[in-house]
Amino acid sequence: MGISAFYHDSAAAIIEDGKIIAAAQEERFTRDKHTPDFPLGAIRYCLDESGFSIDELDAVVFYDKPLLKFERLLETYYKFSPKGFLSFAKAMPVWLNEKMFFKKIIREGLREIEPYSIRNLKLLFPEHHLSHSASAYYPSPFKESAILTIDGVGEWSTASISHGKGSSIKVLKELNFPHSVGLLYSAFTYFLGFMVNSGEYKLMGLAPYGNPEAKETLNFERLIKENLIKIFDDGSIWLDQSYFNYATGLRMVKDDKWKALFGFDRRDSEDELQQHHCNLALAIQRVTEEIVLKMALEAKKLTGSKNLCMAGGVALNCVANGKLQEAGIFDEIYIQPAAGDAGGALGAALAAYHLYFSKEERKVTRPDSMEGSYLGPSYSDKEVLQVIRKVKAVYHHFTDLNKMNELVAGELAKGQVVGWFQGRMEFGPRALGNRSILGDARNPEMQKRLNLKIKYREGFRPFAPSVLAEEVGNYFDLDQPSPYMLLVSPVKESRRTILPTDYHDLGLWEKLYHERSDIQSVTHLDFSARIQTVHKETNPRYHALIKEFQRQTGFGLVVNTSFNVRGEPIVCTPHDAYRCFMSTEMDVLVINNFVFMKQEQPDWENREKWVVNFKMD
Repeated sequence: MGISAFYHDSAAAIIEDGKIIAAAQEERFTRDKHTPDFPLGAIRYCLDESGFSIDELDAVVFYDKPLLKFERLLETYYKFSPKGFLSFAKAMPVWLNEKMFFKKIIREGLREIEPYSIRNLKLLFPEHHLSHSASAYYPSPFKESAILTIDGVGEWSTASISHGKGSSIKVLKELNFPHSVGLLYSAFTYFLGFMVNSGEYKLMGLAPYGNPEAKETLNFERLIKENLIKIFDDGSIWLDQSYFNYATGLRMVKDDKWKALFGFDRRDSEDELQQHHCNLALAIQRVTEEIVLKMALEAKKLTGSKNLCMAGGVALNCVANGKLQEAGIFDEIYIQPAAGDAGGALGAALAAYHLYFSKEERKVTRPDSMEGSYLGPSYSDKEVLQVIRKVKAVYHHFTDLNKMNELVAGELAKGQVVGWFQGRMEFGPRALGNRSILGDARNPEMQKRLNLKIKYREGFRPFAPSVLAEEVGNYFDLDQPSPYMLLVSPVKESRRTILPTDYHDLGLWEKLYHERSDIQSVTHLDFSARIQTVHKETNPRYHALIKEFQRQTGFGLVVNTSFNVRGEPIVCTPHDAYRCFMSTEMDVLVINNFVFMKQEQPDWENREKWVVNFKMD
């Protein structure tokens, strides 16, 4: 069993003979987003799903080396002293009282789940970036591959290039703290008013609103490269720490120096977005893409491989991934769908199995061994009926799946918003058709409605299309599968509308609501889209629904966003789904073969009684 915990994205995963049995993030069970706590709920689920007891586990594997991380902390404070004393004083008691005793904490946490023999429990601690590398390489369809991991920081490493062959992983090159692509991107996340370790995807979503032709955008990019960062030919970077505060401070950057550099104050989270915020987001996105491309070229040079596996938080930057795919450096690219620290739990377990226990040749399967990333809990009809009785819900039950899909697709075609809850919950940050909110991509009002009336989040946030895998070429310039929503590609020219000559001079909201294509609600301002290809083999139910929507409308795609509201983890249980349905302006809810129509529910207009206040992210 693999575990990640104590920092953010706490999770657990369990494998048997190299096969992934279950994996889930702790936040789905606690309903507390990005929880760093010991993953009691996720571990209980993994044990229940697998049927194993703790005594039957060969090992429990933690996703990094805590003492090596503590060494980095001490050396960093020593190097920067006397700066950072407040941060040092805050961090040391936690480390000395808790984090120095990881084995004890893990053993005690497991004891809360069930009694077991401590004497028989084997604890292993692979390095952080090995866990990331293993999470991508071992489930991949490649017998051999270059492996690129990029994140904030593990113990010392912030990026690494490795080579996977058979069952082995060999580290070839590392970039070390404090020089970090992930922390650089998080610094801009902070400066532009979003939450670090949570809002990086918002920064990526804001970038297309930047004007690529504006002098300000080009100037921002120049200022970043001349003052904050040096980028070397191999993709390694050097960050001028006089501008940053993350090494020893309580904030990411030195606000006054950034204000002097870029000409405006750090944005507060609720401040109105201005064009200079968008232009700065585009500038750092471009810089990040340049670094990722150079790192990939170096990985190609060092390994000679035609394949690339990617993991680490920066691997969730699907815009950079799309540019990498377009560059054609590698024939095939595989990205771990839970690329962040949650995926480290899975990678730790896989690394232990292949590098410590197994003597067998690694088995390779296509498209991969992630089971579509549907690795979380599922719920029976009996459990759904228990929720129905508890909340006194009104429902329609279908024995014929085709009839249900006909009804649901018809509601989507009428502009209704549908909560879609099926099968096993997704592992990773993306909803992939089992815990999703769906809408009609043709509807030009759908993005606005989903953001403001359903998700209760910033209106600029883009949405992704779920498109039938066999139909993707009719809508997007993408020549490979993208089952995990980790590639951004252009919308086909034939589907675009002609923009006015002054388009880039329009205000943010004018640009947003200007019609750009016949699939408006999934077309970003730069005519790109973050694509999920839906495959009959991995998700036949979701595929069948979209196929029925195509039969009724001629369009083989829908809007897909995660089933939650702002600040809430993706729903896990049927009760989570019904509560979210009732607290928003969602029109229809589908759980298994049960369909709930909003206006048929008891006291359906009283949304307030269902609202749960989540911490804004």
